[in-house]
Amino acid sequence: MDIEKKKVGAGCGVLIVRDGKILLGRRHFDPAKADSELHGEGTWTMPGGKLEFGESFEDCAKREVAEETGLQLNNLKVICINNDKNKSAHFVTIGLFSDDFSGELKVMEPDEIVEWQWFSLDNLPSPLFPPSVKIIENYNRNLFYISL
Repeated sequence: MDIEKKKVGAGCGVLIVRDGKILLGRRHFDPAKADSELHGEGTWTMPGGKLEFGESFEDCAKREVAEETGLQLNNLKVICINNDKNKSAHFVTIGLFSDDFSGELKVMEPDEIVEWQWFSLDNLPSPLFPPSVKIIENYNRNLFYISL
């Protein structure tokens, strides 16, 4: 695709914390099902997705988390912003944080995310989805933006 025709997208990733552990889902290994222009097939990722036109960052996070996990976020805040890109896609990713949620954790989109698990920050699975790595790094270093 011609560089002039490419567009920058926007999305969110939500760092959900419960009892000192974060929620991560394993993306499907099939690229057609993993549904990511940043190619995250087979990686572990936090819930999130693309920002819809007119949507606030918080509304995007609440919608995506509910669609993917069945959880309802009661309170959340923006913690970081990242520039995520590879040769085929470029996204601005808004990182949000929540430790205030309700509902029962479920795999709501099994064709995309095959399982959800809670992980300690000092014992994360591998491989991690690159945008999720950046949000975790921002969180751990208490930084809003890390220039790479």
